[in-house]
Amino acid sequence: MSVVSLHPAERIWLNAYLPGVPTDIEAEIDRYPSLREVFLEHVEKYRQRVAYVSIGTEMGYDQWEKRVFAFAAWLQSKGVKKGDRVALMMPNCLQYPICLFGTLLVGAVVVNVNPLYTAHELRHLLKDSGAETVVIFENFAHTLEQALPGSRLKNIVVAAIGDLLGTFKGAALNFALRHVQKQVPRFNLPGSIRFPQLMKLASVLSHQPVALKHDDIAFLQYTGGTTGDAKGAMLTHRNILANLMQAKAWVGNQLDENQQETNVTLLPLYHVLSLTVNCLMFMCLGGRNILIANPRDVKRVQMILRKEKFSGIVGVNTLFNGLLENEEFRGRDFSGLKLAIAGGMATHTAVARRWKEVTGVPIIEGYGLTECSPVVSISPIDIARMREGDFTGTIGVPLPSTWVRFVREDGELADLGEEGELQVRGPQVMKGYWQRPDETAKVLDRHGWLSTGDIGVMNEQGFIRLVDRKKDMILVSGFNVYPNEIEDVVALHPGVAEVAAIGVEDGVSGEKVKIFVVRKDPNLTQEQLLAHCREYLTGYKVPRFVEFRTEELPKTTVGKVLRRALR
Repeated sequence: MSVVSLHPAERIWLNAYLPGVPTDIEAEIDRYPSLREVFLEHVEKYRQRVAYVSIGTEMGYDQWEKRVFAFAAWLQSKGVKKGDRVALMMPNCLQYPICLFGTLLVGAVVVNVNPLYTAHELRHLLKDSGAETVVIFENFAHTLEQALPGSRLKNIVVAAIGDLLGTFKGAALNFALRHVQKQVPRFNLPGSIRFPQLMKLASVLSHQPVALKHDDIAFLQYTGGTTGDAKGAMLTHRNILANLMQAKAWVGNQLDENQQETNVTLLPLYHVLSLTVNCLMFMCLGGRNILIANPRDVKRVQMILRKEKFSGIVGVNTLFNGLLENEEFRGRDFSGLKLAIAGGMATHTAVARRWKEVTGVPIIEGYGLTECSPVVSISPIDIARMREGDFTGTIGVPLPSTWVRFVREDGELADLGEEGELQVRGPQVMKGYWQRPDETAKVLDRHGWLSTGDIGVMNEQGFIRLVDRKKDMILVSGFNVYPNEIEDVVALHPGVAEVAAIGVEDGVSGEKVKIFVVRKDPNLTQEQLLAHCREYLTGYKVPRFVEFRTEELPKTTVGKVLRRALR
């Protein structure tokens, strides 16, 4: 790989070379007018294969296609047209990919909704997006009932986990969840329709094709709720196509398309990383996706995977750590595992080391954000020699057609090896924030450079090391302290199960470091932990406060620790 200077007055770097990986992906993007054509091409190509598995029930590519067209036809029968917003509020289940592509085929915009949203958060999202149609899991329908006032909803579809799992199995599971486990609170949504009833009505309807183009909005992915109400990142068909083609190019022809790969989908498909990698990329590879509805229930995950020999898995640090804590998971056969990818948060070195020891395969770390559809960079992938590799601690190099630069606090561009805020330009960068031109202007300049808010540094080989989130940085006596560094060191202690670091106000030094720790060893003391930190950290970085928690740390639904909740 070489580093290319594009202008003598500016230092801007591009991923210039990786064996087998093109530097430019524009021609591949232009092959498809929209995601519709990608879907139709690959369901036809892999028609005889299994696409998804949920609680032991399989859905083939051919069956998936039929159900997608049926849902699209129903949407059109309800007056849903190009540009309308359709909200999907479901965990990983068979209904999600059906409703996802059914929405895209009619030219509507998918509004992905976290099922664990409060009524307040959901009310904002529905009002802000202007969605008139929603598909929601019955477990969360009571939240929608509370959020309805002020929304524009006209069509409400209620789905249940057992709807597509077979008559007896599905009915038994739905009964158990509703009446035995009491996981479905009472709700009242007048005029709503159940998913099975919808599919029955749709069986006699016909879908009318809709012309789509690159610049049409495909998704509203809401993000940025840490600083106020969440904003909808407008991701166009071209944005998603670009990131899909970039991801495919990264893997290249290393996988035999005549051999179906099985992937474990731990991250929820409504999360943009899982959407692009698990749903879209593995569809293009003809993959078989095992859907995990609740990845934090490790015992149930292991039960689902007990008879599976999977070749790929995508997760975040906390999910990998949780799996490693399960004795049965550690003892399984990993001979078929080819690829383990981490994103969403920094992967702790201790977790990465242990993962390699247990599975024989290193964690490949990447970096992205919602506004970039989401992947910006990833470590090089050599599947044939994967078991010879190790965790690098970097987020790799930029994807094809992706430009990055680093900007110092004084606004000047940083040199190689010098820290700065990471900025990105490429075909995967969002169109902007939905109906928020002021917020868009804060992060996206007229030349297409997106300010990520992340601090990073690039070496002479083009590899990027992410230091931390700009907003999470702790300022101790004028020195920058990054929570990721503190957490990585603390996590190395064998008595620690989970850790998070924040800054707390101090009248003398500005801020001091505080850590929250969940113990693996119940006998671990504060003194032992601080002695460990002093071995690895300079004085001003050593935590001044330690708070032990008996329960796990607060996290998002994809497993990222919520530092703001700890503050």
